[in-house]
Amino acid sequence: MTLDRRNWFEGWRLLAILTLVLIALSVWIAGMRGFEVDGIRMVIRFTARSSLLFFCLAFAASALAMLWPTSGTHWLRRNRRYLGLTFAASHAIHAVAIVCFAVMAPADYAAATTPASYIFGGIGYAFIIAMAATSFDRSAAAIGPRPWRILHTTGIYYLWFQFMVSFGMRIPQMSNYVWFLMPLIVVMALRIAATVLKRRRARVAVPAN
Repeated sequence: MTLDRRNWFEGWRLLAILTLVLIALSVWIAGMRGFEVDGIRMVIRFTARSSLLFFCLAFAASALAMLWPTSGTHWLRRNRRYLGLTFAASHAIHAVAIVCFAVMAPADYAAATTPASYIFGGIGYAFIIAMAATSFDRSAAAIGPRPWRILHTTGIYYLWFQFMVSFGMRIPQMSNYVWFLMPLIVVMALRIAATVLKRRRARVAVPAN
């Protein structure tokens, strides 16, 4: 029996492997500092960046496949759902680390947060939970295609904006955070370019009267 290599690192296996890797790395990072507050804060930073990575991959997958149809970009598009769920898993670890930080160092946690972070962060997590819950065939079918599209479109653009704000607001203190905005700008540009191309193709496909 031969192994279909194309399908080996895809789908649910992809999600499981990436999630286990994220958990293992998070435990290792926290363990390097003896599971003290510094280690937990390192996990928070790590998962913020891993979430950014998987978000950008999921966000740009369809656009990349349309603009540059290759085996790699088609793989991204086929696995967009699982990359999105990996993003959700990464941000779940991020949330656990934040809770640990709040419990272990409540004064530092209070100094690092604002009412706005609770509100906008809470909205972001609500979108992540709702989008993850409706990333399965049955749940997607249950809410219907139009509500599903509205939820996922609104959610993904809200999360893009939240990433821009979250990383952007740190630039005055740490200028290197500007580099985290670059992939967000690039993936948005890709989405816009793909939308323009799709509309042009649609116009060409319409027969002239």
